[in-house]
Amino acid sequence: MEENQVTLDTLKDIKSMMERSSRFISLSGLSGVFSGTLALVGAYLAHWKTNQGPWIKRAQDTDFGTGEIISIDWSVVWFLAIDAILVFSLSLLVAYFFSRKKAIKKGQPLWGNYSRQFLLNLSLPLLTGGVFCVILFYHGLIGLIAPASLIFYGLALLNGGKFSFEEISYLGMSEIVLGFAGLLLKGQGLLFWALGFGVLHIVYGILMYWRHDR
Repeated sequence: MEENQVTLDTLKDIKSMMERSSRFISLSGLSGVFSGTLALVGAYLAHWKTNQGPWIKRAQDTDFGTGEIISIDWSVVWFLAIDAILVFSLSLLVAYFFSRKKAIKKGQPLWGNYSRQFLLNLSLPLLTGGVFCVILFYHGLIGLIAPASLIFYGLALLNGGKFSFEEISYLGMSEIVLGFAGLLLKGQGLLFWALGFGVLHIVYGILMYWRHDR
């Protein structure tokens, strides 16, 4: 019985060493919790600003914004852009802070081959999605931007998840599902955006912290 326990402990140590050498494991679950909280604050501010009054006038108004735009309140556009940039920038800072803290605690380098692979595979779909969303805005398809951002973000997580924890890939699949749901339910893009970038980040952050960070 004692020999079996020793063998089991040895196998666990080997598995842990293999995981350390093949995956970027310095990601902290706490960064997901704080990023999700920031996203919820950003979504609330966006909801508050866009509901102060009509900021887009169309020849034929639709939920997805397919009618020709007659006029647009650019102060609202700039507010939303700054809101999104602040949420994104603060989320990156939070992720760096907690991941660096976790790497130091575990005696691991934060920047290495697998962290570079993770960020590279994550950034390509994100950049593609960003350009796609700008094109949607250019054509006046504003109602599609939030669901599209969820889908491209989910693809980015799936692409980068193979270099990190498996929860990252599950989060990516969940984001994609929410993105398609946002496309099906007209006029609810911001709600699904808040669920995807806010609530899901908090849930998966808590899960990752419970499984990997404690």
